[in-house]
Amino acid sequence: MRTILVRIAAFVLVVVLGISMSLLLTFVGDKSKGPVSDLITTVNAGISHLEKRFTATRAHRVSDLKWLERYRHRTAGIATADRMLLGAYDDNTAESYESIVALEDSLDTRLPIMSIYSAWGSRPDQVFPLLRVQAIADLGSIPMVTWEPWLDDFSPDQFPFSAHAENKNKGGMRAIAEGRYDVYIDKWALDAKAFGEPFFLRLGHEMNDPYRYPWGPQNNQPDDFIAAWQHVVTRFRTLGATNAIWVWSPHPAYKNFEAFYPGHAFVDWVGTTAINYGTVAPWSQWWSFQEVIGAFYERVSLYKKPVIICEFGSLSVGGNRPAWFADALRTLPTRYPAIRAVVFYHNGNDKTTTYKSLDWTFRTDSASVAAIKQAIRSGPGTRQPADI
Repeated sequence: MRTILVRIAAFVLVVVLGISMSLLLTFVGDKSKGPVSDLITTVNAGISHLEKRFTATRAHRVSDLKWLERYRHRTAGIATADRMLLGAYDDNTAESYESIVALEDSLDTRLPIMSIYSAWGSRPDQVFPLLRVQAIADLGSIPMVTWEPWLDDFSPDQFPFSAHAENKNKGGMRAIAEGRYDVYIDKWALDAKAFGEPFFLRLGHEMNDPYRYPWGPQNNQPDDFIAAWQHVVTRFRTLGATNAIWVWSPHPAYKNFEAFYPGHAFVDWVGTTAINYGTVAPWSQWWSFQEVIGAFYERVSLYKKPVIICEFGSLSVGGNRPAWFADALRTLPTRYPAIRAVVFYHNGNDKTTTYKSLDWTFRTDSASVAAIKQAIRSGPGTRQPADI
């Protein structure tokens, strides 16, 4: 009875605080930047911690991930885990992580990594996502934040140098390297330091792709990307945000990725994308996992860094998706020993590549779920760390 009363009281407290924060935001409006915004972020993190503590207790999730405790609190320790670290991104996690928990339930496993995305900018949702990463940590997992340096959303009052530029992303990496966005970077670094727990930070992913993202070679030289990366990492380290695990994640389909490598001292993990579009578009075909990742892996493994597949998935059109998942997961420990982590790309509304929305989800695909479950049991489970 006492537990029920405590949960009711906690729920009422969360509702009251939530309403109070909403009223405060409405009252202060644009003035919410600065101390008031920081207060709201701090309170929200506290609310998240309270909510997720009960969720984790109810789902026994933290207990199921107890084996991860010896690794996840040390940035260098995560790469030494004695089993493959699985994770997921799901596009329905803005309010809660119930969709990922549901995916875990269908796979009969718990995922040590939860992935989210955050863009650069001056909007309230472009600050360090303390609320969300705290919720992930409270659930017993390690956050992975893909930090996308779009430069269109910065306030002209705070960053007047680009206010009248027709293309604010042209030369953007050089501007970052020159320190023009240090106010924003430093705030992220200090908030990351306040979070305190290790987390993956995937900055400017697929920087060698000349089509998709504005921080790519259509707007920037490789040397400028390297200088920007090194500058951001240095700012974080100088301010004490040493809990960030820096993930350099080029696109495997473009062979010039070495030109964008920021250097051994500035990269902790190498990331990549391993997704199979099948025959969904005229430019795509059914690629096996080996065809997607094999040649790239041979080259990046020379860096002697742990490797994480940050986006892992397959569409169903054009081939056998269950067999694709099974083959990939089964061959990981032996053929690709430097790959220490795999993050499922469980996005039901992907509009980044084709003119239509793509659905990468597989939770309702019973054959794929069965194949993945079997592969997890017999493939990328307990393993010896690679010599890297």
